[in-house]
Parts: sequence; C-alpha cells; structure tokens
Amino acid sequence: MRVLHKQLEPDGEGSIKMQADTSEDMWHLYNLLAHDDKVTSVTTRKVQNVSATGSTTSAKVTMKITLSVEDIDYDPTGHTIRIKGKNLQENKFVKVGQYHTVELGINRPVSLWKPCWDAIYLDRLHMASDASATAEAAVILMQPGLAHVNLITSHMTSTVARIETAIPKKRVGSTTRHDKGVARFYDNVVNAIVAKIRFDIVKCVIVGSPGFLKDDFLTYMFDQAVKRDLKVLLANKAKFRGVGCSSAHMQSLKEVLTDPGVAQLIENTKAIDEVKALDDFYAMLNVDPNRAFYGYDHVLQASNEQAIEALLVTDELFRSADVAERQRYVDLVERTKDNNGHVFIFSTQHPSGQQLKELTGIAALLRFPIHVESDHETVSSSSSSSDTDDNPQQ
Repeated sequence: MRVLHKQLEPDGEGSIKMQADTSEDMWHLYNLLAHDDKVTSVTTRKVQNVSATGSTTSAKVTMKITLSVEDIDYDPTGHTIRIKGKNLQENKFVKVGQYHTVELGINRPVSLWKPCWDAIYLDRLHMASDASATAEAAVILMQPGLAHVNLITSHMTSTVARIETAIPKKRVGSTTRHDKGVARFYDNVVNAIVAKIRFDIVKCVIVGSPGFLKDDFLTYMFDQAVKRDLKVLLANKAKFRGVGCSSAHMQSLKEVLTDPGVAQLIENTKAIDEVKALDDFYAMLNVDPNRAFYGYDHVLQASNEQAIEALLVTDELFRSADVAERQRYVDLVERTKDNNGHVFIFSTQHPSGQQLKELTGIAALLRFPIHVESDHETVSSSSSSSDTDDNPQQ
C-alpha cells in the first residue's frame, strides 16, 4: 500500500490518500473502510443524452466523486471493493444525496476520510504500507557483483534493496584487487540485510546463488558480525539458509521458492504465531478454565483486573457498523498493550480466524486465574480442530 497524502487533526479526524498495489493491499483497504466514512475516488457513470431531435444516446463518463459510505462489498477473487453511498458533492452528473456505487481496485488512488483514525486503523495502515512489518521471509539472490534483497509475505514479494558492486577480475600472480572487491560487495549486502530486514518479524532468511557463493558469503557475514559486533545477525543465525539458484535476477526467485526445503520452511511461517496462541488458549482452557476466557464480558473483566497476557480477536469485530461496539474492542486492544499484554488480530480469511470467530471472535489467556460467578461453558480439546460449543461465554 502506498500512502500518497495524509492530513490528520490531533483528535484523529482527517483523510488519507492511498493506493493499493497488491491483492493483499485490497484486503487491508477493506479492513480500513467503515460505515459513514467518506470516500473520494474516480468513477464512471452511465448517462443519457437527449438530442435536439429527441433521440437519446448513452455513454459512460469519468468523474471524481465523494460518497458517504453505507454498504461495502469485498470481492476476494476479483480483488475489488464496491462501495455504495450518497454523493456529498454535486457535479454535472450526480446530484447531492443521490446514490452511486464506486468500485475500488488495485492501482486506483482513493482518499479515505474518517471522524477518527484510531490506533487499530493506523496500525493496519502501517502494516499495509511497510512491507518489512508483514514480511514472513526474506530471500537474498546473489551472483558476483549483484544482489537483490526481497521480502516475502502471504500474498506478495517486494524487492527492498539492489546491490551492484564492481569486482575486478583476478590477475595472474595477484588476487588482491579482486579479493578487496569481493569483500566490498559482501559488506554492501550485509549492510542492506541489517538495514532492510526486521528480524523481529521475519522468521527465515534464504540466501540463493550459483555455486559456492552463498556459502562463502554466509561465512564472511558471520565472521564480520563477530568483528563488528552485529548482534542482530548473531542472534538470528539459525534463521539463515543457503540454497542453489542460477542467478541474482528475479526469475531465480521461483527456483528458490520451489526448492522443497524452502517451500516447506516458508509455508510453516504463515500465521504461526496466531495458530500457536490459539492452541495455547485451548490447552489452558482444558487445564485451568479460570485462565482462559472468551466472550466480550468475561474478557473485559479480565482486562479490568489487568490479567490479560494475550488477547485474541478477529479483524471482523473491527468492521462493525456500530461505532460504539467497535470502540469497545479498540479500547480492549489499547488497554492490553498498555498493560504489556500481547495482541493477536486474526484474519477471518484464514482457518485460525474462522475458528476464533466461532468462539465469539474474542478470547484471552490470563496471567493468573480469575473466578467467574456464572455458568462457565467448557470447550473440549477437540474443538481446536473442529466445532466449538453452541453456548459460549457471554
């Protein structure tokens, strides 16, 4: 997602102009939209013209329009969002108050106004606009003198650095200039890795190259990490893996990603933290139900007692048309973060998110047990892979 312009007041009111570049961006945009927002975009409308002789002709015209959002329809297959609402600014073709439908898509700029861009919205926008904040894996493609650093997410690959360094050819009887050129190239790649990869987010780093270049580079990098005290590399040494490929060009990315070991490694990173958090919740629910709450009222009680270690909530709850209801969940998230708890926002487009949705859409693992004076429904361990109870906590 590209943020093209931002104008926000201190109270959070304002508009942000953005452009979705990928299908993943469209999902983020869908989660940013809410009832009563104002959307400004270029659209088309079919209009009829009556000639002096009384004959009519129809044609599509392109215009800019601002709508008050009433209905939002997301098409994950076509990667489009259809927004229906009343026109707020009269133009030649659409009167104020007249309904119109705008279709948002990839590479189409849109301005979104909200009465309040709260923390959840801003976090979502940051996640969408910063590839390093969502990358699950990094792939460095190398050949002598050329390297590309790529970040991989569930739906996209972005090149965040290109390194080109001239390496003198070896001369008979002397390799000094060549060796210095190789070292300079390796240093540039190391610096790009440190600058562009967020190791708190990325779970594996694949280095691909022809021949033994990848092995020589990895040996050099970790030697330099010791000499230069690059703690981030030393602490994440286990995340690196070398794989053979034909070149540093982007067509080699497919070679790397289809390597059986790499494909499995990257697949295993997807939503792994969320899945583990949900599994931990079910395990605790079976062992000590007083430390595993679900349903808004019980989770709120735990929050009031500053007991939440991990809050699990579906993104669907933040799309409520009821502003007050949505704010309840925003407040829970912010309070949990303020109390040093972990927050996991599950996508309902993934199985783990659907599973949490069946369990009211919100759950919490607690730091200490809290006794609740009410009928406490239990969920069997088999629910973690099938159905949940019909009567969840309220």
